[in-house]
Amino acid sequence: MKSVVAALWRDTFLRYFASSAAALVVDTSSFFALVAVGVPAAAAAALGYAIGIVAHWLIVSRAVFAGDLAERGSARTRQKMLFVISAFAGLALTTAIVSIGAAVGASLVLTKAVAVAVSFVVNWLIRRWVVFRPQVVAA
Repeated sequence: MKSVVAALWRDTFLRYFASSAAALVVDTSSFFALVAVGVPAAAAAALGYAIGIVAHWLIVSRAVFAGDLAERGSARTRQKMLFVISAFAGLALTTAIVSIGAAVGASLVLTKAVAVAVSFVVNWLIRRWVVFRPQVVAA
């Protein structure tokens, strides 16, 4: 069983999936904690999302794409900016898909599920091939 888990953990996509789930827990937990202390829901949602982005960066840059993490300085700052931009691309996609679903009377549960799936795949692709683009080593 340990060898199966070890083999799965070597898969970058599965590590990314696990890190996304962890970041979602951080986002959601932050949201509910902020609401519990009196922060208005919209502000709590935005802050929770921002905290989730930070958590996702920390996990992804160290446990998923550590080999493709840029050196400190301008290259790392650029990576962080691209990561945040990709997060907002995912947010925009989610908002658009849910808005369209609501406008046509689709099930919001189904619409949100589709939005989460599309956003996840788009963010994976952006982060794998743009933000943490594998470095080509010259022979």
